[in-house]
Amino acid sequence: MTSGVTPPRSETELLHRAQALAGLTVGDLARSCALVVPTDPRRAKGFAGVLLELVLGADAGSRPAPDFMALGIELKTIPVDANGAPRESTYLCVAPLRTTSGARWENSLARRKLARVLWIPLESGPDLSPAQRRIGWPVLWSPSASDEAQLRTDWEELMTLLTTGQVGQLDARLGQFLQIRPKAAHGRVQAPSTDEQGAPSTNLPRGFYLRASFTRAVLASGLTLPTSACA
Repeated sequence: MTSGVTPPRSETELLHRAQALAGLTVGDLARSCALVVPTDPRRAKGFAGVLLELVLGADAGSRPAPDFMALGIELKTIPVDANGAPRESTYLCVAPLRTTSGARWENSLARRKLARVLWIPLESGPDLSPAQRRIGWPVLWSPSASDEAQLRTDWEELMTLLTTGQVGQLDARLGQFLQIRPKAAHGRVQAPSTDEQGAPSTNLPRGFYLRASFTRAVLASGLTLPTSACA
């Protein structure tokens, strides 16, 4: 997909664009762009997020920058149930498996991704086709001081295991807001890593994810979904 939509010039303009989409289905939005939603859920994975980037005027593309570069805003979609509650954890960014001595929260990719986020809920469930997924009420958010303090604590705990080669000790139960989980299509996928002695090794790719309990609180802070958006 290529976008002909001009990037938003302000946060207010971006938020108004996103609010105008609340209540539409992914199919509605795709038809307005003369696109067809894949019927196979596996092929449709990621389609809604790319479609929203297109319609809202995101301009980062594949570059390692916020989706709306001039505004410094990241776009994140969250699968929710009919009551607006997140159904699963939300992928944030890749977790480095190689030794990264001196890594600091202040200049981490995770922190940059969370500095300013436009969260858009997407209704999902086993009884909904990809085209039937309804777009919810957007929330433009930045972490509070207490949010950032806990995110930093989680990140530092998890990064300690990564930077010392203790990948095998990573557990999805670690971290209050942030967790690390495998991110691969299957167990045969391997990524460069280091072992506890710092020697080259390989391991299953990992990613940082935000727990559903955390994103539920984020959505609640913005009054989440109107009844017309996910009923």
